[in-house]
Amino acid sequence: MLPVAAGASVDPGNALHAYMRGRLADGDGAPGLALDSYRAALAGDPASLEVARRSYFQAVISGDMPLALRSAAVLERDGLLPRDGTLLQIAGALNRKDWPGATLLVDRMVAEGNFAFLAPIMRSWISVGEGRYAPPVIDSADRFASLARRYLDEHLALLALRDGESAQPMINRALSLRTSGVDLSRLLFAGQLAVRGAKVEALALLPEEQANFAQARKDIASGKSFPIHGKALTAGQGFALLLLRLASDISSDGSTGTLGIRLARIAAFADPDGPAAHIVAADLLSRAGHAAYAVNEARAVPANGWYGALAQAELVEALAAAGKRTEAIVLARALAAVPHAEPERHVRLGQLLAQEKDFDGAASAFRAAQAGYPADAVPWALLLFEGSALEQGAHWNEARTVLERAARLAPDEPTILNYLGYAQIERRQNMDAALELLKKASALKPEDASITDSLGWAQFVTGDIDAAVPVLERAAAGAPSDATINEHLGDALWAAGRRYEARYAWRAAAVFAEGETAQRLAAKTKEGMKPEYAAR
Repeated sequence: MLPVAAGASVDPGNALHAYMRGRLADGDGAPGLALDSYRAALAGDPASLEVARRSYFQAVISGDMPLALRSAAVLERDGLLPRDGTLLQIAGALNRKDWPGATLLVDRMVAEGNFAFLAPIMRSWISVGEGRYAPPVIDSADRFASLARRYLDEHLALLALRDGESAQPMINRALSLRTSGVDLSRLLFAGQLAVRGAKVEALALLPEEQANFAQARKDIASGKSFPIHGKALTAGQGFALLLLRLASDISSDGSTGTLGIRLARIAAFADPDGPAAHIVAADLLSRAGHAAYAVNEARAVPANGWYGALAQAELVEALAAAGKRTEAIVLARALAAVPHAEPERHVRLGQLLAQEKDFDGAASAFRAAQAGYPADAVPWALLLFEGSALEQGAHWNEARTVLERAARLAPDEPTILNYLGYAQIERRQNMDAALELLKKASALKPEDASITDSLGWAQFVTGDIDAAVPVLERAAAGAPSDATINEHLGDALWAAGRRYEARYAWRAAAVFAEGETAQRLAAKTKEGMKPEYAAR
């Protein structure tokens, strides 16, 4: 039974039913139904902490600010407000232009210790709302001072632009410090400069012959009206941009946790018309498995606007994550076909085509990506992508030429050495040279189980069984759920006369194997090793 406050007038049966429906919808991947259910449950049982907790997270992730605020109020009464809840409440205060309330909430945030390093910049934006701009001041004695300074230049530049001051040095520093979202920042600063008549400076921020900036450059050059953020920023917009930067930073290591998503959503609450919030949210939602929401976020940005190209790129990712691969490929083709399409557009198309086993199309896309670089400066990764597509598409001779070129460009890159070496071992070509490539790759990256497996298998097929077994054992220890590695180990153990252990390794491989591999493993586990049962 859900906890109900004494004296509360509710229908606990209906509230419980709505709550359980929300839990089931959560588990079934139906976020819309889950949100509606939690909303009904909280209305029916407004004192329930469990309903409020789930409603809070679902509401923030789905973008329902009223429900998020109601849930936050319930949680706050019992001291259970999540650490980003105060940021949500600050966004609400800024939307109401409640500057004293926003200031008190920032003070509370500092006292709580969560996100306190952002407080000086937040207070400065609140002062903008109050009409008495005070620049952010970071106390050098503060233990988080260095962290706060990472965010300072961007906001000093935006605040300076509000007052018509020169901001170019700060803009340059801010862009140099960005590790992600640089294109978003360029568009933001360009809009701020252009609306103040600094057309030359605005265009200088947007590299020519890059499709992502084509519409913005065209509008600036012709003097057309500018997009959102093409006027002095409000306190809410400044706050939103700060949260978006933080959301991007904490997610830049590949993390798919929900904190980044919640920060992006709270940014959108504070700046509901800002395209950057939708774009960042779409990226983070896709990565975290919330593909349906990601599609909606990407589509919320007009495709023909300044930010449209960036949003469309995220839409490709979201559609693919949602299982709409045909639609994703159609859009990716269209994005790659425009004049001055960035290499990244071709790469994404190539990756999608490779996943659909259109390896010829993928190789063509990866070659198109290479055309965006000088012939002597093509990134080795693009050559590896092309070589892999060609190899999987049964064009081995072409693939080998491309992979050897990649190895010449990056002779100490273990990924390339491994791919080129193992592909030749599989074909029983240039065995001695291939083995040397794999030895070098393993020495460069000894902790990589896949590379270790490649070396051990090469040693096995070249007849050095005594050397192969301990290497393959090490590989299996590093990747116990890898069917290929366990099968390789089993074959080597059998050849070494360790029949019981070989069958054990084959059984371990069979747990994760499918199709022909599963049939092969079952056969040799039962009958022992025969030439026709050898690992591929």
